[in-house]
Amino acid sequence: MYRPHSTRRRAVATVAVGSALALAVAGCSSAAKSAGPAPSASSAKYDLKAAGCPATVVIQTDWNPESEHGGQYQLLGPNPSIDSSSKSVTGDLYASGQPTGVKLQIRAGGPAIGFQTVTSQLYKDSSITLGYLGTDEQVSLSKTQPTVAVLAGMQKSPQIIQWSPQVHPDWQTIADIGKTNEKVLYFQGAAYMDYLTGKGILKKSQIDGSYDGTPTAFVGSGGKFATQGFATSEPYTYQHEVKAWGKAMKYQLIADAGFNFYQQALGVRADKLAGLKPCLTKLVPVMQQAIVDFVKNPAPTNDLILKLVNSYNNGWVYSKGVADYAVATMKQLGIVGNDPTTGVLGLFDATRVQQLIDILSPIYQKANKPIKTGLTPTDIVDNSFVDKTIKLP
Repeated sequence: MYRPHSTRRRAVATVAVGSALALAVAGCSSAAKSAGPAPSASSAKYDLKAAGCPATVVIQTDWNPESEHGGQYQLLGPNPSIDSSSKSVTGDLYASGQPTGVKLQIRAGGPAIGFQTVTSQLYKDSSITLGYLGTDEQVSLSKTQPTVAVLAGMQKSPQIIQWSPQVHPDWQTIADIGKTNEKVLYFQGAAYMDYLTGKGILKKSQIDGSYDGTPTAFVGSGGKFATQGFATSEPYTYQHEVKAWGKAMKYQLIADAGFNFYQQALGVRADKLAGLKPCLTKLVPVMQQAIVDFVKNPAPTNDLILKLVNSYNNGWVYSKGVADYAVATMKQLGIVGNDPTTGVLGLFDATRVQQLIDILSPIYQKANKPIKTGLTPTDIVDNSFVDKTIKLP
């Protein structure tokens, strides 16, 4: 079935897949996140209740808890309540160590929502305040389920095509793969693959949409195939946790191959934007600062993320090694970073968004997925809530 958005499905990439492939899984820490003693009342600067925010701000994520979500889990105060049945965690929403007068609930996505889009959840459940959005998903649903992104949680998508440098020492980029006839595994329906084949970077004859999230086909090929993944996960797990492989991988970011979409942006339903403006004016800067705080000191929040993975117990395996690797990789590659033009954390580049609209429009038209007529960047992103003084050092 055609999926208009770039899928986050990678559950079994680090999950045991039976006797065909054994994975070595590092033990998860169960230490609770410590945020220090709770102040008695929210300060005026951080009073989200007075700003008109919901009593519980609800964030719908696109996947199981992982370090890529660290800036949002950073917002949870001490001793949050974990609901393993609903795959959610709820606690006081904190800003720089101060309570804000409201609570925060973060809900897992992916398998927890039957692999549905976050946008569909925003339209199905009106209690959700913000959801994780990708530019491709926003464009594809701009006519039927419009959303507006208000914070670029990531500067670059971590999505990659990876390969074995031992088997293919001459491959340096995705374009090098396209000069051969070797198979490239990916999830069927990913818009970036339509871009790569449409531009002639890869051949249509070499792409294989049967990828199931496991390393099985790649390992079975002896490393001849290339495969999709995430820079923040698979290169580490293939080398350190997939016993049947256990060798280094090389990769290129999809973003660096020309499909530079925003992934994991925080956004709202378009019809709710006006009502949420007073809240977002104060909440978005709080969220910006939480990303900065997480990147500076990720360990406490990563401990919480690992505890959540263990509590949810849905087959998703996530080790401390992967969590630490993810943070280091996000910093190294600028996956979490400032807007290169303004130096501000969380801003969207309108020119970049327009380029993506231009890339995606014919892809969705061909797939009989009509988008909003005359779609412009201001229809899907809004920079007005971002505090331009908040930057990653």
